[in-house]
Amino acid sequence: MGELLALFSASCFAASNVTITRGSRGKGKDNGAFLSILLTAAIGGIWWLAGSAGHGFPHMNPHSMLWFGAAGLLTIFVGRVFLYASIQHLGAVPASAVKRLNPVFSVLLGVALLGERVDAAMAGGMLLIAASFVLLIRHSLKTAAAEDASAPRKPLAERLANLGYFYGPVSALAYACGYVARKEGLAGMPDPAFGTMFGSIVGALAFVLMAQRVDSYRVSVRQTFTSFNPWLFAAGILSSAGQLLYFAALSSSTIARCAVISSTEAIFTIFFTVALSRSFKQLSGPVLAAAALGVAGTMFIVLNR
Repeated sequence: MGELLALFSASCFAASNVTITRGSRGKGKDNGAFLSILLTAAIGGIWWLAGSAGHGFPHMNPHSMLWFGAAGLLTIFVGRVFLYASIQHLGAVPASAVKRLNPVFSVLLGVALLGERVDAAMAGGMLLIAASFVLLIRHSLKTAAAEDASAPRKPLAERLANLGYFYGPVSALAYACGYVARKEGLAGMPDPAFGTMFGSIVGALAFVLMAQRVDSYRVSVRQTFTSFNPWLFAAGILSSAGQLLYFAALSSSTIARCAVISSTEAIFTIFFTVALSRSFKQLSGPVLAAAALGVAGTMFIVLNR
């Protein structure tokens, strides 16, 4: 059952990637990240109340709540905010391929925190994912240079940041850390709906605190309540559903199994992009190859553990 939930989660995240791209107003504008956090908290709360009405409210475990709060900060705040920024800068398909760095970080965390060994299979998988990332960066930089050949050449670091290649890896690392925190929380309190709601509330509070100091966050909070963007609203619903389904998947399966199934997000994103735009323009050979390498690397790591 957990594997099926992870598959549905991947499809929801993929559909969210596409709708974020359609609803984005451009760099520096509201990308719907805060709206998605609020929707996740609301949907998680409704799910928790509906489930508790029939079976009774679970015992509150302070230790698990700390883990859920940490998971919320890492995935729902840091991970999602940087993921939305990555999609806003790169587009749905490239950002989805960059997100495949998640398994690499998961392996590194396993080595650092759990004392796991990096065997040949893990090393091979990480090389495939690294090759995917490098291929995508190289292709995007060439495309950007070709489209704006007359513009002054910017430093490499600035070009990479503008293209979202800083945001994607940060998001992947935050998600990898957050999944570990979620699993720890579920061990003491196996209630994915409550964990999602509580983590989302913590993430929303962190976002509001950041809005006191950072203009882009302040714009997101203000526009969430003053303007309605149907694409970003749909993206928030879809990413919330993906978050809830993945949380539920973790409660009945392992992080490794969920990770390999979630790698199909890149394939779903390609399918939804073509279906919505009815254009193959964005799906160049290097982009497809990068997505395929990322999926292959993820499967290589997990299936050979």
